[in-house]
Amino acid sequence: MSRGPRVLVCDDEPHIVRALKIVLREAGFEALAAETAAEALHVATLQRPDAAILDLVLPDGDGVEVCRSLREWSEMPILVLSAVGDEDHKVRALEAGADDYVTKPFSPRELVARLRAALRRATPAPDEPVIAADGLELDLAARTVRRDGEPIHLTPIEFDLLRVLARNRGRLLTHRALLQEVWGQAYAEDIPTLRTSIARLRRKIEREGDGGPRYIRTDPGVGYRFDA
Repeated sequence: MSRGPRVLVCDDEPHIVRALKIVLREAGFEALAAETAAEALHVATLQRPDAAILDLVLPDGDGVEVCRSLREWSEMPILVLSAVGDEDHKVRALEAGADDYVTKPFSPRELVARLRAALRRATPAPDEPVIAADGLELDLAARTVRRDGEPIHLTPIEFDLLRVLARNRGRLLTHRALLQEVWGQAYAEDIPTLRTSIARLRRKIEREGDGGPRYIRTDPGVGYRFDA
């Protein structure tokens, strides 16, 4: 019998960890529990989970730093689960490499739905083509990106954002269309999340010294287009 996806769960509140373990087990996942930043990194290194759910406030550190450390070697989907819901904290987590941000108190069904969506985004789809444009190459099946032959490491959200834009080359995609396609209906109005992810994606794929975005163009107040 094959096991379900393994999910690292890091929260300093034992009752939250217990609740998440029950919710995940009932949804077909295997939870790997941790209550500190150090323990989370240790578990992630040894057991290589398929995804992670991290609290922001931990007794020995910051969940954003845990997220940043995981991103140094892993592209697993990362969901931040926090009682802090203001935009600045959300942007910090997204800039550190988080794929989603869920505010406490949370709906177990919504959390599981977002986790499944994040895992789907990280799973290769068969028989998808390679898109090449101006030195940038996207292998959609392998979910890899190269620029001038050099690999570029993207998070699942960043890859999906680039994939949607590249598949609609030259077409203006509105903020709402991109948010619904990449994050889902619940994010349809979350323009700050989109802007943060576009900025992070540009830093990775654009060439220095080009004098402006080469691949992703902004239509102010409307959306973005892949214009290579």
